This record gives sequence, C-alpha cells and structure tokens, in this order.
Amino acid sequence: MPTPLVIDTDPGVDDAVALLLALQSPEVELVAVTASFGNIGLDGTFANARRVLALAGRPDVPVAAGAARPLVHRGEACASEWHGDDGLGGRTAHFPAPGAGDPRSALALTADVLAAATEPVTIASIGPLTDTALLLAAHPELAGRIGRIVVMGGGFSGGNVTGAAEFNVHADPEAAQRVLTQSDVPVTLVPLDLTMRCLADDAWLAALDAAGPRSRLLGTVLAPYRTAFRARHDIDAVAVHDAVAVLEAVLPGTLRTTPMPVTVACDFGPTRGATVADRRRGAAGTPVAVALDADVDTVLAEILRRVTRMG
Repeated sequence: MPTPLVIDTDPGVDDAVALLLALQSPEVELVAVTASFGNIGLDGTFANARRVLALAGRPDVPVAAGAARPLVHRGEACASEWHGDDGLGGRTAHFPAPGAGDPRSALALTADVLAAATEPVTIASIGPLTDTALLLAAHPELAGRIGRIVVMGGGFSGGNVTGAAEFNVHADPEAAQRVLTQSDVPVTLVPLDLTMRCLADDAWLAALDAAGPRSRLLGTVLAPYRTAFRARHDIDAVAVHDAVAVLEAVLPGTLRTTPMPVTVACDFGPTRGATVADRRRGAAGTPVAVALDADVDTVLAEILRRVTRMG
C-alpha cells in the first residue's frame, strides 16, 4: 500500500520538480499539498502548487494556503533572482490554469489528513518550516500519526542565503529550531552539504527536454535557475535540492544518514539561521538523521526517470 505523503512547499523551481517526482512515484500517495511564503509570496506559491498539479493532471490533490510570514520575527524571505518573479522561471503563463484551492488552512488540512490516516503519514517539508512547526505545536495529539518528517534545509559547511545559513532555515529559524529539536516525530534532514552535490548537468537537462511536452516545459522553468547557478558557482548545472529530499521521502534509505543533534541559531547576528550539528559521541539532544552522503549518480538518474514519466 502506498505511503500517504503531505508536501509542505513554496514553489519555486526545484519545488516543482519535487512535486512532479512525488506524483510519478507509486510508492507514495500524495494526499495533500500545503503552500507557504518562501521563494515568492504566499499568493504566488499557493497558485504555483496548483499549477504544477494541473500540469501533472492531478488537480484533485487538495492544496491549502499556509503561513504568509515566519512564526515570530517578520522576515524578507524571497528568492526571485533564482526562481523568477513568478516563482516558476517566468513561465506560469505556459502552465494549465490552477485548480481551486482547498478552503481549509494548511494547518487544518494537514490535521484532517492525519486524523483520518490509518497508517503513518510522511511529511516532506521543502520550504520554510513554519507550517510544520505550527502543526507540531497545535496538534501534539496527532504526532503519532506522522511516520517521519523529511526536511530539505540547513547546511553545515556554509549557507546559500548568507555565509552561514541555508534559505529554508533562514526564512524562519524559530520554526526550524522547533522542528529539528523535538522528540515526538523522527526527522530526516537533507542539507546543502548533499544537495549541492546533486547537480543536474547538460545531459540530464537534455533528457528532460526530450521526454515529452510536459517535461520540456519543466526544462524551460529550470533554465533561468540554471543561468543563475552558473553565474554564482561557475558550474553549468542545476541543483535539484528539494527533489533530493522528496526522493528520500518516497524511497526511504536512498540517502545515507548519520544521527546527530541539530540546533538552529536564532539570534540576530551574522549566524542567524545557521544549523549546528553536535557530532560528539553521546551528545545531548534529540538526534536528527542527517543525510550527508548518497550515490549521487543514482539519485539524479532516479529523479529523472520518475519525473519524465509524465511525458
């Protein structure tokens, strides 16, 4: 029986790849999508999640709007220089019209899914962790219905939005601290240390383009991201961050993890949003399964194989 999956996201170019990956994976049933602020504002991410589902022919999957801002301190999270002003590389006009959103809030939709679940639900949190933190705080009675939370976020060798912090964690450090330090639900963390090694190169992108009209549209969505990545890193490729985390949610054990406590810097200095792993033997704190290694070629090939099923 497929594992029920909820994806909390902020589409976002790599979020689109991750959503399509989940929809083309028979091991899971995507039962809900929740959208938060992040790569662009909430109105845009909410519509983009529905556009991606419409592209995949799955407007039946309920999509609810979540947090429009961080839990505590109002921030300025936005990554339009990577994802375009519309969040999908300037290509939203080429997507099918988005279906109707679910009238419930993200919190209410996810709580309803969990309450009705007859087997553990996986939550893939691939944007700011605000809605996931709210769920854990507001509904502790439902924690036992969650099999695990898979998070794309953090970085232990530096960040991508500041020298110390990765975007998703930096967007709401207090929420990330709430999720990563709790002991009620197992957490797998997929950080930049691994995702920055999972680079879709020219051959990968050419295969995506050749797979069919919907895959070709996804390739055009990735094009501005590829240009920005080349300008920043001098590498002609695309880092498929969120898709790596969702692949682990779909196929547990694909990534090699190391258990260690992780905390988040919530001060207002230059390290705000930094993730700190305590690698000492017997370190105090709830261990997080941190994905630091994988067969990168296999990961990229599997993401491509699944996404291109849509043609």
